[in-house]
Amino acid sequence: MVSAVFHSPLDAAAPQAPRDARSAPYSVAAHANGTGATATNSMNNQTTPAGPAARRQWDASLIWQGLLPPLLGLGLLVLVWELVSMGTGASIPSPKDTLAQAVQIFSDPFYSNGPNDQGIGWNILSSLQRVAVGFGLAAAVGIPAGFLIGRFTFLSRMFNPLISLLRPVSPLAWLPIGLLVFKGADPAAIWTIFICSIWPMIINTAVGVQRVPQDYMNVARVLNLSEWKIVTKILFPSVLPYMLTGVRLAVGTAWLVIVAAEMLTGGVGIGFWVWDEWNNLNVKNIIVAIFVIGVVGLVLEFALIKLATAFTFEEVKN
Repeated sequence: MVSAVFHSPLDAAAPQAPRDARSAPYSVAAHANGTGATATNSMNNQTTPAGPAARRQWDASLIWQGLLPPLLGLGLLVLVWELVSMGTGASIPSPKDTLAQAVQIFSDPFYSNGPNDQGIGWNILSSLQRVAVGFGLAAAVGIPAGFLIGRFTFLSRMFNPLISLLRPVSPLAWLPIGLLVFKGADPAAIWTIFICSIWPMIINTAVGVQRVPQDYMNVARVLNLSEWKIVTKILFPSVLPYMLTGVRLAVGTAWLVIVAAEMLTGGVGIGFWVWDEWNNLNVKNIIVAIFVIGVVGLVLEFALIKLATAFTFEEVKN
């Protein structure tokens, strides 16, 4: 990048300018201030006060554009919630009552009074553990499969019909198959997470491999690189943003599915906790669980977005 420094005509003429105030405007400011200040100093003094004003304007823009809309959205949600609570009587608890119940629940989230009576903290951790196992297995299978399908045209034509056939199937439709094969609730739930998480990773990884510029592959062919070096040196850096997008989509789907799967399989988990509270007609706890599920999903999504952003490469334009 070539940078140019522009000097004011006043600065360029300063060494040769006469001392007469009528022919040297810069000397007027110097004599008025009683100092030998040059035109550069006087210009800097004029632009310095703009800094705090610009900062105040930026702070106001941040509040107006960044903080106010989310707060208004949350306020609208609470208002609608309050109106619905007033219209339905005691069926839907008010925001105030639900908040008091949430404070009570989170005052001791890790209590344990047996396998069927545990705090919400243990239920969240159990659900996250199932998601981690099922998601990890899906990543171990789906990402290499995506590389192979995207790399070889024969495999792409072979597996594309199967992916198009199985991907639209509802994840819960796979749960009975898991119960039949694995004879247990936990393996069946993990199987359901695996089968619903694998498709985004396969598809996004394969698309990323297919979009690698052909020039890169031509250079690799000229240099006679091995397949391992092609994957590690060319394909992996180029496909990484696509792969992380598939991972982000997959983990969001996995967190959605585990809640429904746990409602059907039972045991310890946030989905089972919601269903158990419904059997006890404790609507306050159900609403608290809904917000907890949303917050956990939001944290997972935000963490993966940050991870994907860190590995996303943008072209630098001069």
